[in-house]
Amino acid sequence: MCYGPGGALFGPGCCFGGLPFMAYSAMRTTVLGFALLLMGPLAARAQAPAKPAAAKLAGIAWSASRPLTWADFQGRPKFGEPEAALTSADLLSGAKCTDFVFSATVTPTFDPSTSWVRDAKSSSPALLRHEQLHFDLTEVYARRLRQKLKTANLDCQKLQPAFSRLTQVVYDQWSDEENRYDIDTNHGLNAAKQAVWEKKVQQQLAELAAFAS
Repeated sequence: MCYGPGGALFGPGCCFGGLPFMAYSAMRTTVLGFALLLMGPLAARAQAPAKPAAAKLAGIAWSASRPLTWADFQGRPKFGEPEAALTSADLLSGAKCTDFVFSATVTPTFDPSTSWVRDAKSSSPALLRHEQLHFDLTEVYARRLRQKLKTANLDCQKLQPAFSRLTQVVYDQWSDEENRYDIDTNHGLNAAKQAVWEKKVQQQLAELAAFAS
């Protein structure tokens, strides 16, 4: 069984142009992490997920062995913006049903074309670690979403809006956690709290290792 756009139902073994038709129901959200340019130490703040600008470069998939570097921040700040850096990450999810079998994909990515750093040479390693943890939190919630989708037992004949409702709950939780992270660490200025969050996120990644990207 196959589903088309909007959850439209097609029959088992349906084909279009001689090829199996596999349509996806996908949602997209973005979390933005900012670093304020201050006279003293650099701080960071997060903005609630919003629809991103069209990407010009391929996204960077999250990987434990491939941390972000300032070279990944290839966008440019808008005129008059006071921030020192901006990180844009996407959490993309899609689902399909083929012959009554449900499957889903969840992909966390970093968007180089809409992420930028004003001055990489003068930006601190602490700021980069703070931004990296925003991306790490994206992976945490990608794993949580995969876990929920695996145990959700969604009905292929009623895939929508059930799939959209389930994913939206996780997206909202992700947004809230990103905001808590910035508030609790004072946007990265509180080194002790930053260390606590780094330990916390690493523990969450370990607990959800079975659902890793």
